Amino acid sequence: LPALPVQYADFASWQRGWLQGDVLAKQVAWWKEQLAGAPHVLELPTDKPRPTQRSPRGALLPLHLPRVLGERLGALARQEGATSFMALLSVWQLLLSRYSRQQDLLVGSPIAGRNQGELEGLVGFFVNTLVLRARINPDASFRSLLAQVRDTTFAAYEHQDLPFEKLVEELQVARDLGRTPLVQVIFALQNAPGGTLQAPGLTLRMLDVDSATARFDLGLLLTET
Repeated sequence: LPALPVQYADFASWQRGWLQGDVLAKQVAWWKEQLAGAPHVLELPTDKPRPTQRSPRGALLPLHLPRVLGERLGALARQEGATSFMALLSVWQLLLSRYSRQQDLLVGSPIAGRNQGELEGLVGFFVNTLVLRARINPDASFRSLLAQVRDTTFAAYEHQDLPFEKLVEELQVARDLGRTPLVQVIFALQNAPGGTLQAPGLTLRMLDVDSATARFDLGLLLTET
């Protein structure tokens, strides 16, 4: 294989040197303004009392959406200058609002963090969690919610370099052993092209593995196939 232009240590050193001073202050200031007054807890109804200390136990529930539904949702998104991710996130936030009866809520979403060409082929963990806020107006149309989510998501992309852990620290989020800080629900859409597995004489296919664990109260993890 050709030599890599940078190593993971180079990225870590660059990030530590760049994300400080005025750059860090501007990132922190934007996120503080964006999340000002937002509730740090999403109160989803449960069938049992919440334990005082959360455990990693969890489960995976497979869900398959018809191709035609995805195509129609994608068409709606394009009409509004948005992406399928934004349309699906809007539906997810609307559903969470209905069940929690909260009109202001936060959802976490992982972002790849590989926004430099040199990082594309580099092995390493660059993922950061973005906190995406939605203000639900029961009297507004879905298109207006989608426009809000579109603008919020684009703005979050522009300020994606602040590590989630640093954001939690700066917001001075009250810690609770029974909940994850700031966000308890996540949403992810895996739509990057994946490589095929090939080996002589073998037929390989991906399997869904239920690890019986969960990092958050609830997560919707979608993959386009």
